[in-house]
Amino acid sequence: MLISFLRRDSIIEAVHHLKGLIPLKTAFVIVDLLVCLTLVIVVIFQSGKNSGLSGALGGSSDTFLSKNKSKTLDSRLARATKWIAGLFVILTLVLNLL
Repeated sequence: MLISFLRRDSIIEAVHHLKGLIPLKTAFVIVDLLVCLTLVIVVIFQSGKNSGLSGALGGSSDTFLSKNKSKTLDSRLARATKWIAGLFVILTLVLNLL
């Protein structure tokens, strides 16, 4: 019923406008899927934090390995997880607006 109130020209113009967005939306979907897969792979590669409750109550020991913790593979993966997750959220929001 709503379509009968619209002019035919405006419907054709809207369809042409949407056809221009289809390649852009497809590109965003592909990039979003790649970022999602990358995020899953980075999270899988992280080692588990097995300290649990005993690690929280006992505290951490101040050893040579704990001082250089920012240079380990786990810390790099944790930092990458934060950046990739942020990128995934932004891409998904942009894709939702298209």
